[in-house]
This record gives sequence, C-alpha cells and structure tokens, in this order.
Amino acid sequence: MNLPAPLLVGLGGAVGAVGRQLVSVALTGREEAVPRGTFAVNVIGSLVLAALTAASPGGDVALLVGTGACGAFTTFSSFGVATVDRLERGRWLAAALNAFGTLAACLLAVVVGWGVGLAL
Repeated sequence: MNLPAPLLVGLGGAVGAVGRQLVSVALTGREEAVPRGTFAVNVIGSLVLAALTAASPGGDVALLVGTGACGAFTTFSSFGVATVDRLERGRWLAAALNAFGTLAACLLAVVVGWGVGLAL
C-alpha cells in the first residue's frame, strides 16, 4: 500500500470504530447481565485478530486490520465499565457473568481464530 503506518492504523481505526457503533446499536436492548454489543465486538475482534496473527501477513495488513480495525472495533474499557457498574449496583451475578463469560468467549474465539489463521 505504501502508506505511512499512522495513516494505515487511522484508516483501519475508522472502519473499526464505525463497525463497533453499528454492532452496538443493532444489539443493544434492555438492561442486560452481559451487554450484547460489547460482548459481540470483543468476541468477533478476538477471533479476527487471532486469525490475522496466526496467518502472519505482517506489514501493512497487520497495521490496517490488526492494530487499526481490531483495535478500534473491540472495547476493553466498555467491558470494564459495564462490569464495575453492575458491581456498584449490587448485581454481583451479572458482573461475574459479564466478566467471566466475556473472558471465556473471547479466549475460545482466539482458539478458533488461531486455527482458521493457520489453515489459511
């Protein structure tokens, strides 16, 4: 592509941020134990980044898709805030489900994504 690294990351980040917003709007509903939008983007992003990493494209693709798009698409901060919010409101089971459910699903997505990436 021959674009400077910050521009590649920025372009990927723009796509990832818009994608995150679209997924969040599509999946957000009533008060939930596990926020569906945040959960979905973190699981999908984990899968895509693992597949990309295992496929080892390197260079521009890694910057554009990995650092930029996946970095902006996923959201650890929203996950953390949602978990602490549930704790603050005394919803211990919802907080635990969000924390451990998200972690387990993201790790499983990494295993699956890694396998996909190695197969490419």
